[in-house]
Amino acid sequence: MKLFPIRGGVHPEYRKELCSEKPIVALPMPDLLYIPLQQHIGAPAEALVSEGDLVKKGQMIARGQGTVSAPHHAPTSGRIKAVTQVLAIHPSGLTQLTIIIEPDGKDEWADLPAPIDDPFSVKPQAIKDRVAQSGIVGMGGAAFPSAVKLNLGIQLKIDLLLLNGAECEPYLTCDDRVMRERAEEVIDGARIMAHALGAPKVIIAIEENKPQAIEIMTRAAAAQPNVEVVGVPVQYPMGAERQLTQAITGLETPSRKLTADLGVVVHNVATARAVQQAVRYGRPLVSRVVTVSGEAIREPKNVDVPIGTPVAKLVEFCGGFTSEPARLVNGGPMMGAPLVSLEVPVVKGTSGILALTAAEVKERPTSPCIRCGVCITVCPCGLSPVEMAPHIRKDHLDVAAKLGVMDCFSCGSCSWVCPSHIPLVHYFNYAKGMLAEQDREQTKIERTKRLAEEHGIRIEKADEAKKAAMAAKQAAMAAKKQSATAADDKAST
Repeated sequence: MKLFPIRGGVHPEYRKELCSEKPIVALPMPDLLYIPLQQHIGAPAEALVSEGDLVKKGQMIARGQGTVSAPHHAPTSGRIKAVTQVLAIHPSGLTQLTIIIEPDGKDEWADLPAPIDDPFSVKPQAIKDRVAQSGIVGMGGAAFPSAVKLNLGIQLKIDLLLLNGAECEPYLTCDDRVMRERAEEVIDGARIMAHALGAPKVIIAIEENKPQAIEIMTRAAAAQPNVEVVGVPVQYPMGAERQLTQAITGLETPSRKLTADLGVVVHNVATARAVQQAVRYGRPLVSRVVTVSGEAIREPKNVDVPIGTPVAKLVEFCGGFTSEPARLVNGGPMMGAPLVSLEVPVVKGTSGILALTAAEVKERPTSPCIRCGVCITVCPCGLSPVEMAPHIRKDHLDVAAKLGVMDCFSCGSCSWVCPSHIPLVHYFNYAKGMLAEQDREQTKIERTKRLAEEHGIRIEKADEAKKAAMAAKQAAMAAKKQSATAADDKAST
């Protein structure tokens, strides 16, 4: 099929050879599992268990709250050791409420929902409900609740389900291995999601540096006329949903809009497999494949990991460190976040754990901007980092907002290419966070003002009603008095 060029982008060292030929291996069950209640975009889940409770594998232990949320399930059978604050897998270094499970070694499944044997004969809502109940979120890293995305088919006409197998981040190969080793399940899951969305067409886009995955997925999709596998150019950030949509359809997603507004919904290939497992077998999301890589890892691997496993157990399983890492990363090196500790748990959105040496990181001191404009050339959003950064440094966030900083999705291309080694993406993340906080504060102020005005109106109406009642009472009393006086006058005559 015809492909369309995307704006900007870079070509970093992909370093996928460290893990691309390593088949998926299962991690032995750790001594303790740590299940954070916030593993997804949206409201945190609410714990359904307490210390001392016995649970089975797949049992719901926390339910989602609100429209955008997701439940969590026990990755194995065992006993609830505690529900307490534990260090989060977040660069803030803060803690969050977490369920700690002590496995009993039996790995005994709970009673699961009945399999949907023919998902194409049931109503789309049944698929969405099953996906929601199974706690499935986007497994490419964003961790957006998948059922919410599937509901877009109600609000908008969806023409295409675009399955993201690009995996454009360096080092990461977990999606590559899932496509190579579990292709039939991915294709089946994609078709099930397309049915839920009402999308007549499925395209699976895979970067051309994964030829085996393209071949295997093409073979697995051969019998499905509405499913097409397409190789796309190796160009970071091809895996970003807006860029992938443009490469496939030629359509550019407008600022602050969704690809769904163009009739396209994008899901990750691992998410498709998770949907297939939930629908066909009733299995919730309790594990995921994680790439453990980097020159500081002795034996890089692609590991099937129970959700809640401490990162230290993955590193140990991969032979430990060859040397002290210069940087530990959760995710890929371009968009991933620093790991504050090896004691944090793997969560649903963990695609990779990287231990990078100083030679890989190549940290250099920052020097003044030479205004070369290369950052403008590589920005996939068409922004001007060289203009935005100085305003952000001076906290002129309103100017940065007018220049489009909120359209930045933090791909890191500008930082990667900058000859002065200015951490541009850090400035933009700071600005976006502050602007979002200002928006929340403004919303809070407006809501408080509105509530105060509504309270004032209610008080005013109550006073008016009270005055009207008092006036009516006084009028009634006056009429009664007048009537009594008239009666007395009549009697005296």
